[in-house]
Amino acid sequence: MRSPTPAPTPRKTPTTPERPRRFVFLLLDRFTLIAFASAIEPLRLANQVSGKPLYAWVLAGENGREATCSNGATLRLDIGLTEILRDDTVIVCGGLDVAEATSKPILNWLRREARRGVAIGGLCTGAWAVAKAGLLEGRRATIHWENQDSFSEDFEAVRLLKSVFVIDGNRMTSAGGTASIDLMLKVIAQDHGEELANTVADQLIYNSIRTDQDSQRMSVPTRIGVRHPKLAQVIARMEANLEDPVSPAQLAEDVGMSTRQLERLFRRYLNRSPKRYNMEIRLQKARNLLMQTEMSVINVALACGFSSPSHFSKCYRSQYATTPYRERGTSGAPSETGGI
Repeated sequence: MRSPTPAPTPRKTPTTPERPRRFVFLLLDRFTLIAFASAIEPLRLANQVSGKPLYAWVLAGENGREATCSNGATLRLDIGLTEILRDDTVIVCGGLDVAEATSKPILNWLRREARRGVAIGGLCTGAWAVAKAGLLEGRRATIHWENQDSFSEDFEAVRLLKSVFVIDGNRMTSAGGTASIDLMLKVIAQDHGEELANTVADQLIYNSIRTDQDSQRMSVPTRIGVRHPKLAQVIARMEANLEDPVSPAQLAEDVGMSTRQLERLFRRYLNRSPKRYNMEIRLQKARNLLMQTEMSVINVALACGFSSPSHFSKCYRSQYATTPYRERGTSGAPSETGGI
């Protein structure tokens, strides 16, 4: 009897270590160095403390040769706008005048890589470039607080939050500055566990890790240097209603005070009336919109609670010693000038 033919022995394939997760940092012209460094250093330290090449990175830019950051330093690039691997993660690093720095080739490259399934994020004003490419529509995102007003006007389909960072599917954004550390610690924790992320934070002497629930700006009491709960409530209400200002009488009633008591409270702690303080924060928003968007002066006035362009111009001149029209003229091409 013929014995059955033995089954072939499966060929053993040599095991290879998993490929490091690679980040492609797209450096826009005049990007902010602190936001970039705060993102790349946690990755380096994750490799160092783990003793494994968990992460890799390359620097990319439109010209493929070098990129200059906002402080004038220049970094050598590894690649230009070439096709990358599908499991790469693109991080757009923005800074000053991001609208000017976000060229058509950059937008086309971001859209092409997004169609291929590449994960994409933005640091500081880099979120503006990602949104301009149409890659944040219907998504949650954040951007530096100074650019939030103009971003909201430009990209109504984006669910803008005031968080230090936001991860929504394969899109991630951070507010810039040291918020990049918090974002990358979250990424490291998701990839390799909280223990490694905490060890990296210790290496950075970073003992107060923030989450995506933390706000960018300090609380009102900390920001104004006054810890008076009713004053903080009133200011928070003012800041939330810049387009449709609430009267001092209504503000006073909301916190259980008389208008005279509210006046005294503002005079004592802020050396100005509630009306004056409200005017100043509305004018600050107006200045941001004039400097950072293409909105007409009339629309800026309406967005900041001024029903009359002439009244807006008069108040603006009183505050900044120039008119809104001249401010727009001196700001150059429409751009995002904020961020750190």
